Amino acid sequence: MLVTLAMRCSSYLVPCLLVGCVISAPAQTDPQQVQRVLEPALVSPEVIAAELRSYLFAKAPRPRLPGSAAEWTAESRRLRDTLLRDVVFHGWPDEWVRAPLRVEDVGEIQTDGSYRMRKLRYEIVPGLWSSAILYLPLKLSGRAPAVLNVNGHVGPEGKAVEYKQKRCIHLARHGLIALNLEWLSFGELTHQENVHWFGGHLDLAGANSLGLFYLAMRKGLDFLAGYPKADPRRLAVTGLSGGGWQTIVLSALDERVDVSIPVAGYASVISRIERTADVGDVEQNATDLLTVADYPALTAMRAPKPTLLVYNSEDDCCFRAPLVRRYIFDEILPFFRLAGKPDHLAWHENADPGTHNYQRDNRRAAYRFLARHWRVPLPEAEGEADLKSYAELEVGLPADNLTILGVARKLAARRPGAVPGESADARRARLRELVRYRPVQVGHPWAVANTRQKGLATRGYRFAFDNGLSAAGVWLRALDASGAAATVVLHDEGKKAAGRLVSDRVNRGETVLAADLLFTGDAAGSSPGARGYAQLLATLGERALGCRAAQLAALARWLRPQGPPVRLEVAGKRSQVVALVAAALEPGLFREVIVYDGVDSLGHLLEAPVDYGDMPELFCLDLYRTFDLSVMVALADAKVSRSALRP
Repeated sequence: MLVTLAMRCSSYLVPCLLVGCVISAPAQTDPQQVQRVLEPALVSPEVIAAELRSYLFAKAPRPRLPGSAAEWTAESRRLRDTLLRDVVFHGWPDEWVRAPLRVEDVGEIQTDGSYRMRKLRYEIVPGLWSSAILYLPLKLSGRAPAVLNVNGHVGPEGKAVEYKQKRCIHLARHGLIALNLEWLSFGELTHQENVHWFGGHLDLAGANSLGLFYLAMRKGLDFLAGYPKADPRRLAVTGLSGGGWQTIVLSALDERVDVSIPVAGYASVISRIERTADVGDVEQNATDLLTVADYPALTAMRAPKPTLLVYNSEDDCCFRAPLVRRYIFDEILPFFRLAGKPDHLAWHENADPGTHNYQRDNRRAAYRFLARHWRVPLPEAEGEADLKSYAELEVGLPADNLTILGVARKLAARRPGAVPGESADARRARLRELVRYRPVQVGHPWAVANTRQKGLATRGYRFAFDNGLSAAGVWLRALDASGAAATVVLHDEGKKAAGRLVSDRVNRGETVLAADLLFTGDAAGSSPGARGYAQLLATLGERALGCRAAQLAALARWLRPQGPPVRLEVAGKRSQVVALVAAALEPGLFREVIVYDGVDSLGHLLEAPVDYGDMPELFCLDLYRTFDLSVMVALADAKVSRSALRP
C-alpha cells in the first residue's frame, strides 16, 4: 500500500512539509473498518461521573471544632493569612495588591428628596475601572453604619437591578450609608472579555483568578472604611448569588466587616459534588482554595461576628436551603457557641417565593438582623420605591478599560524568563508540582468488547486506575504483525475520530492503543462535564492536566510493559499539551511524539482566545507563566515534531 508521510521537523516550532510517497507494509485495514471498531462507547458517562464524585468526596475537607474559642481565633488568623498570601493573591503583583484606593466622584443623581446619591468610579487594578453608586442619608450627624452591596449574576442591568436599588434606598432613608458596586461582566462592565470564565486565563498567566474578584470587592470596603461619615466599626456586606459568594469571602478574610448577610451564595464542596447545579463558576472554585478552607470553614471564621445566612427553600438556581444547611449552618453553629455567641449565627429560609431571590421577605430578614445588632431604627417595611433607570445610574468608564482577559494578557507579558543554571531534573520537579503529577497504574483493564475479522484483532477496555478513576481505549493489531513497535493515539474529539491515524499505524505492523483519557470521548463524564470537574479538582488542590498526563503514562506502561519506548500520535491542542507534559515528566517512556493540529505556544489560549469550557485542563495555574510548550519539548526524552497533515 502507498501511504503518505509527514517529514519529521528538525525544529518543533516549524510545521512539517508534505513529501513523496514510500512503500509501507501490506495493508490489513482501511480507516472505515477501524472507525467502526472505535466508535462504540466502552464506558457510560454516568460511571465516569460517579468515580469522579467518589474521588472528589474523599478529598473534601471538613472543619474540626477546636478545644477553645482562643484556639479557633488563632487558627482563623492563620487560615486568613494563608488564604490571602498563598491563594487569593498568588501571582498578583504586590504593587497592585497594595495600591492605594483611586476613586473619582462623578457627580450627584437627583432623588425624591428622602436620601442622596452620588456616582463613583474606582480602579480595581491598573487599567481596569469599575463603577458604583453611593447612597447617603439626607442628614448625617456623626458616623453612620455602612453596608457594602455586591452584585450577583444579574445580567445587563447590573447595579440597576430592582431589588438592589430598593435595598440601598431603604438603608439610606433610615440613616445608613449604602454602596452599590457593579460586578465584572454585568452592567457597565458587560463585555465579552469580562465573562467570568476568563478567570481561567488569569490562572494560566500565573495569577489566581480569585485575586481580581477579591480586589474588586475589597476596594468598595476600602472606600467605606475610609469615608469620613461612615463608622469603620459598623461595616456590613450583603448580596445575592454571586453577591452572596462575595459576601462570605470578603467577610471571612477582611476583619473590618462586622455584619455579614450572604444570600443564596455558596455551599460546601460536598454539596457541590452531590448536585451539579451547585458547582458554581470558576471564581467560586478558585484554584487551591479548599486546600486551606472550604466555605463552611469561611463561615466559621466569622465567629463570633454577626452572620445571617439566607437561603431559599426551592431555589431554581442553586443552593436549596434544606440541602445545604447541614454543612454551612448546623455544623458551624458549635463554633459560635464556643465563642459564647450562638445567636450571632442566624438562619433564614425563604419560602415566598422560595426561588432564587433577594425580594421582600429576604430583605426584611436582613433589616431585622442589622437593626438588632447595630441597635438602629431600621423598619422592615419599605416605602415607595424611587427606582432609577440604567441610564440614570450610568457612571461612565474609560473607553480603553481593561477586561479580565486584558488583565490576563497584561500579566502574561510580565512572564519571567528561565531560571539561570536550572538543571533538567530541577525543572521537571517544578513541572511535576505545578501540574500535581501523581503517577498511577492500571489497576485492572476491564475487557468489554472485541473483534477479529479481516486480518485485524481488537479489544475494547475500560481502564480502572489504582486511584479510582478510569479511561477507555481500544487495542488493535494486525493478525500477521510481527513488529515490536507500539503507538498510543489520542484525539481531542475522542478515539472515534482517530480512525485514519490508527489505521495508518496498524498497517505498519504496530500495536496501537486508541485511548480516551479522563474528560475526553468515552471518559468525558456526565454533567457537569469537564468544565465542572476540572474546577473541583483544582480547588481541592489537584490538576486535571496532571491527572490526564498520569493516565497517559500508565497506559503506555500497560501497552509495552517490557518492550521499547512507545510512540505517541496526538491530534488537537488538549492532547498535545497532555502528551508533552507526560513526555517531559517520564523520560525514557516515549521515543517519539507526533502532533497534529497543535500550536506553538500556550499563548494561543490567550490570544485566540480559547474558551475555558473547551479545554479546561489547560488553564492550569502558572502553566504559561512558567512552562511554555517549547520548555516541555526540551525536557522530553523523545523526538517531538508537528505535522502539516490533518489528523
